[in-house]
Amino acid sequence: MPKNADAEKNNPCLKEQELSYKCLSKNNFDHGKCELYYANYNNCKEFWNKVRADRRAQGIVPHLPDVADRETIKAEYMKTKPA
Repeated sequence: MPKNADAEKNNPCLKEQELSYKCLSKNNFDHGKCELYYANYNNCKEFWNKVRADRRAQGIVPHLPDVADRETIKAEYMKTKPA
């Protein structure tokens, strides 16, 4: 459980972030062994930053969707993403 109760609400990539930290700790902070975790975390951040920007541009508040709505948004994206 995150120390900050709002951590997941404010950070949609919290799970990916924690996994990358865990990998670093497990591998004696050898960044080379955790590249996959970094790539996954960066992809997550890129996706949610785009969602946030799109919602802001459309005037949708809150700019970052509620935690309960995020899986639906990701699923819709996966259906429409370019190959």
